[in-house]
Amino acid sequence: MFVLKNVKYKDILNIEELHIPARKITVITGKSGTGKTTLLKMLNKLISPDSGEIFFKGTPLTEIDSVELRRKVVMLPQFPVVFPGNVKENLLMGLKFSGKKIPHDEELRKILKFVMLEKDLNDDPEKFSGGEKQRLALARVLLMDPEVLLLDEPTSSLDEKTGIEIIKKVSNFAKSRGKTLVMVTHNPELRKFADVLIELKNGRVL
Repeated sequence: MFVLKNVKYKDILNIEELHIPARKITVITGKSGTGKTTLLKMLNKLISPDSGEIFFKGTPLTEIDSVELRRKVVMLPQFPVVFPGNVKENLLMGLKFSGKKIPHDEELRKILKFVMLEKDLNDDPEKFSGGEKQRLALARVLLMDPEVLLLDEPTSSLDEKTGIEIIKKVSNFAKSRGKTLVMVTHNPELRKFADVLIELKNGRVL
């Protein structure tokens, strides 16, 4: 799905070669400051390498329109954005960006239940806890049904039990639909969900 060759970014990343396979769950681990989030951002062109090349399905990212790429490769940041408006409006934001059909309210309620978020569609997300905002943003990304899900520390605001249950659900979702899931985490418990485990140290792949 992704291939990186001789990718360098400031003094943060120095990757000679890295393959991230399609339709697999790839977990990226390493201590803080090792370049995990930087790598994830590069995969959907939020940032570009200073040198080297990144390929998506054989095509250099430099040749792919950024908006088109981000409709297929969707990233959930560690501190997700909550948009003005209620829960329903937040859920639909990603679908509007990707130009996809707007679902019925019942489907929106199902995705909230899936991410274990017991909220009404009319509730105000600004009043939610960090963990609730994180799950709302995850629901928004899952609704977009992209080819690739990039998750940056998706359980950082959740207690361990809830976090593991959520990742179990998301992993099953990805596998059942043939998605590519790339997840950054510092939680060793989440390694067990990996088909491929990548460990970074000082910006290099171990």
